[in-house]
Amino acid sequence: MKLSLARDVTLTPVDSGAVLLDGRRGRYWQLNRSGSTILRKLLDGESPDAAAASLSAAAPVSEAQVQQDVKALVDALSAAHLVEVSP
Repeated sequence: MKLSLARDVTLTPVDSGAVLLDGRRGRYWQLNRSGSTILRKLLDGESPDAAAASLSAAAPVSEAQVQQDVKALVDALSAAHLVEVSP
């Protein structure tokens, strides 16, 4: 899976995580630190499983739970047309 930001979407880091601004609709999404870390890893080309494994190793959360969280984040961002997912 390859993930990229949708056209006219910008990602800006902030103290609490990151903000995604959809320039087409004038809306924004705020991500907490975990969500921001996951998104950055995926945008940098890591697989969802690799991103989940590294986050699980750094936090007291099971890898299975993090894998579910990664999928939920990608699904939500994709449904909001903030990211594009390709095989």
